[in-house]
Amino acid sequence: MDRREIAALLAYIGRLDPRTIRTDPGEARDQLAQWHELLGDVPMATPHGWDARVAARQHIRTSPYQILPADLARPWGSYRRDRLARHTDPTPSADPDDQAAWTAELVGTRRAVATGTAQPAQARAITTGRDGIDPRLKARLREIGSCIPPAARAALAPYRPARAAREAALARGQPDALSVRCEWCLAQPGEPCRRRRIDPDDGARGTAPCATHPSRCDLAAAQQAQPSEQVQQPAMA
Repeated sequence: MDRREIAALLAYIGRLDPRTIRTDPGEARDQLAQWHELLGDVPMATPHGWDARVAARQHIRTSPYQILPADLARPWGSYRRDRLARHTDPTPSADPDDQAAWTAELVGTRRAVATGTAQPAQARAITTGRDGIDPRLKARLREIGSCIPPAARAALAPYRPARAAREAALARGQPDALSVRCEWCLAQPGEPCRRRRIDPDDGARGTAPCATHPSRCDLAAAQQAQPSEQVQQPAMA
């Protein structure tokens, strides 16, 4: 607030609480200078919920003590913290390689949110199901076949050999063993086969990933060779 806004605020407060009125010109001048020094960075009002007059009226209504500049600075600090807590930084439009421009845009967005000139940008909720996918993303996935670019997939292959071998087998037209449930270790579709660890008392104390069991590979091959409605997995005993 500038000095003119501070003077208007003091006049408004004086109408609600005559104890704040200063009749001596010197005292009025000192009061105006004090309030301006302490509340110079607090706006009179913002487009999104802050109004110093509302905060002053609330204090006068609920407190028997004469209002002080701190009684407006505290609500303003709470207002800023609440808005920043609800803000999720959106990706700046600046070039990421231009660190100065990237940082400046990020800081500018946060400052606008904190000062009440912009609304907090909240993260979008995660959508489930195929209906929640952006149509443009669907078209892009159909075009490239995967959300991981081929170059990135090739670079990751040495660090996940099992996944790379599975993808190579699928590319050759071989059955995907992980697409069916393993009847030996009961691994669900999409999960690798596991072997049980037995303690000296013949009790299972854990499991560990292992190579795909042959019966699971045979079941996947049978499911690939025949129509899905004709393939039935053997019932559990």
